[in-house]
Amino acid sequence: MENILEIKNLRKNFKDFSLKDVSFFLPRGFIMGFIGPNGAGKSTTIKLIMNLLKKDSGEIKVFGLDNIKNEIEIKDRIGFVFDENLFYEELTALEIKKIIKPLYKRWDEDSFLKYIKDFNLPLNKKIKDFSKGMKMKLSLSVALSHNAEMLIMDEPTSGLDPIVRSELLDILSYIIQDENKGVLFSTHITSDLEKIADYITFINNGEILFSVEKDIIMDNYGMVKGDKEILREDIKKEFVGIKYSSFGFEGLVKDKKVIKNALKEKIIIEKPSLDDIMLYYLRREIHA
Repeated sequence: MENILEIKNLRKNFKDFSLKDVSFFLPRGFIMGFIGPNGAGKSTTIKLIMNLLKKDSGEIKVFGLDNIKNEIEIKDRIGFVFDENLFYEELTALEIKKIIKPLYKRWDEDSFLKYIKDFNLPLNKKIKDFSKGMKMKLSLSVALSHNAEMLIMDEPTSGLDPIVRSELLDILSYIIQDENKGVLFSTHITSDLEKIADYITFINNGEILFSVEKDIIMDNYGMVKGDKEILREDIKKEFVGIKYSSFGFEGLVKDKKVIKNALKEKIIIEKPSLDDIMLYYLRREIHA
């Protein structure tokens, strides 16, 4: 299986933050959810992929090409959607198109006009008069109009209403039917990723905690509930994190089969959400 994105031992040091040997890969034909709290390193990683920041060490390959030596070719084949509008707001969508079109070798005028129509966007209205959802749709229209093989999306659904978010997820699901494409989707809204992502990469404090197929996470991880007295020290070691209350405990385990065999009928095991998994990784022990 060919990887559309490969990152190996990526490091970037700032005064008060560092990326520490970040490594993960995304195969063609799949959507990767990139999750983590604010300040974890998601946007920094994306900026390094796009060569908007200079890395200290490590390797980044996109389409099998070095992202610095082949920057122009790579960016011609990438669609990029930020959480903020990057277009000059005094211009119209039509004027934006005229500026951007010459930058891409494979610009498809028919695709651009189709997305504008499908998204119900006005061509001659100034960007400053667009809603946040309309600005995101314009960014997506531009990103999809030059036959991009890879989409990189940095918090594109932040602040959008559920209807617009749902439309975006439908578009991504349609795009990825072309198994030659790939999507790196950074977001805080993990419920969106539960619907469409194939892989989940979790970064915290500049380090990758895991990067694995979403189905493996959802099949193996478990939310465990029971009485506190059954939590022997050897049992606690199986937990990612535990929340205590006057009624007992609730905790996250990586392998629910192991804990089920150890505690038998004394516990209740439920399926966790990605939000649950993030919470318990970030706050290992919680007292209610």
